Amino acid sequence: MRIAILSDSHDNIWNLEKALVDVGKQGCGVLLHCGDLVAPFILAQMAQAFDGPIHVVEGNNDGDGRLQQQVAAGFPQITLHGPYAELELGGRHVALIHYPEPARRIAQSGIFDLVCYGHDHLQHWECIGDCHLVNPGELMGRYGSPSWGIYDCESHEYSLQAI
Repeated sequence: MRIAILSDSHDNIWNLEKALVDVGKQGCGVLLHCGDLVAPFILAQMAQAFDGPIHVVEGNNDGDGRLQQQVAAGFPQITLHGPYAELELGGRHVALIHYPEPARRIAQSGIFDLVCYGHDHLQHWECIGDCHLVNPGELMGRYGSPSWGIYDCESHEYSLQAI
């Protein structure tokens, strides 16, 4: 299974659309979003373009939480996890959180194969033991080139994808 990792959309519907087309072309079976969707309509855009499971953690710039829940309720493939999620995907243990500092500590625990975060908009990848600690960068495109990532559960490899 291939997992698409997105973060920090900040309402950039144009870059999100491009990323979602690429996600489909890459054959990803699950989509993770590490927060800062901003407006709830971003959830609908993701769900209308991606049929597989979508897991979302909240960021510090997410808008109306009540409306996000209402939008998500209309799409059975979306799960809103609050500030933190632990998942088992493709036989791998995965954690999602918006912030880099706790993400590093979670990766250092040795429990996870993949820990994903966002917040600082900076592309980052490193291995801590056998765990990939990943920030796919930002879809927003404010501080750098818009990007997202792919994690392959079978090969235990991560790759950054430019938009």
